[in-house]
Amino acid sequence: MRFDGRINDELREVTITRHFLKYAEGSALIQIGNTKVLCAASVEEGVPFWRKGEQRGWITAEYSLLPRSTHNRTTREAVRGKLSGRTYEIQRLIGRSLRSVVNLEALGERTIWLDCDVLQADGGTRTAAITGAFVALADALDFLYREGKIEKFPLTDYIAAISVGQIEGDILLDLSFEEDSKADVDMNIVMTGKGDLVEIQGTAEKKPFTREELNKFLDLGGMGIKTLISRQRESLGEVATRISPFTKKLLLATHNEGKISELKKMLSSLPLEIYSLKDFPQLPVVEETGSTFKENAVLKAETISRLTGEAVLADDSGLEVACLGGKPGVYSARFAGEGATDEENNAHLLKLMDKVPLHERKARFVCVMALAAPGKKTKTVEGSCEGLLAISPRGNHGFGYDPLFIYEEEGKTFGEMDLETKSRISHRGKALQKMRELISKY
Repeated sequence: MRFDGRINDELREVTITRHFLKYAEGSALIQIGNTKVLCAASVEEGVPFWRKGEQRGWITAEYSLLPRSTHNRTTREAVRGKLSGRTYEIQRLIGRSLRSVVNLEALGERTIWLDCDVLQADGGTRTAAITGAFVALADALDFLYREGKIEKFPLTDYIAAISVGQIEGDILLDLSFEEDSKADVDMNIVMTGKGDLVEIQGTAEKKPFTREELNKFLDLGGMGIKTLISRQRESLGEVATRISPFTKKLLLATHNEGKISELKKMLSSLPLEIYSLKDFPQLPVVEETGSTFKENAVLKAETISRLTGEAVLADDSGLEVACLGGKPGVYSARFAGEGATDEENNAHLLKLMDKVPLHERKARFVCVMALAAPGKKTKTVEGSCEGLLAISPRGNHGFGYDPLFIYEEEGKTFGEMDLETKSRISHRGKALQKMRELISKY
């Protein structure tokens, strides 16, 4: 645990307050832990002289630390008569970061100034400024759009930034000032909602870092940025609906190769980028503590969505055997014990059913799917399929209890069916047909 009680991959508490200023076309106060940055977006007709006649707009930024935003009073740079190298570098970083997600042609020949004033500094002020300035910029662009001054909403994607670092071998997300000041490696990452990198500022403060460590920094930073973008989306409300790329991804909350293959094939006709937990190896395992399939599905979907900022499809499914009082039920994947293989679970079930005649071996598969997305109410659907348990495994297709489950109308086990037939009649197939409609509406 870190000094403030966080685990290594945990963000500090994030709060974004829109419309914080009365007169600015867009404004936001962003608070990340004890760091507070006030961001204002001001629209100015015209562009710098060197851009005149290009029919393109311009985004630029100013940044400053208020005198008592730090432990000791900082003299205003206006009094000193010039900007420090640090301030100049941060201003340029904010400007080029925001320009990377703006269609400047759609903005027309006008300038948007982003003023980022640090009210309180506790590490990560430049990354907080970029994240908060995006919200202020989105509101300023929405103002222009609603006023009819621009015909096309210019934002092409979200953008946010986060710090990562390494202290005594531990890789940490979102460094506070105390952590930043003693970090062996300090890195700032700027990334879009699509996951494209805009800038990486990485420094070996005390010791060099390896290529493998760099990948870990980027993976951890990417996860934090996804969460920050989900906060931006929540705060922007209706304005967020104008920024479409974020909504085209779907994360399947499973590591199960068989389930991933089935779901991807069933969803292949939808215009989605589909990922699974195998693409997010840094995420923690969500303990299935629910007593029902629905509770577990919702728990997985909402937890993974909160951690990643993505739309997440999770399911909990299993086999219910009538003469066993509904077992294995929610314990289907671990019926023979934690970490049990499909073969071990099947063997354990057959042992319990050893003396039961075929006509009494009634069973049903149940699947509950949950769809969770930032700022939206979680939706659930259910599908089931009735059948009998075979005396011994039949077929090599599918996974789990498929080789034991006989669908009477076909006279075959799921393990003997091709995927197309199984998808049409199975519990998961029925649930997914309902879920497809929900995904389209989402």
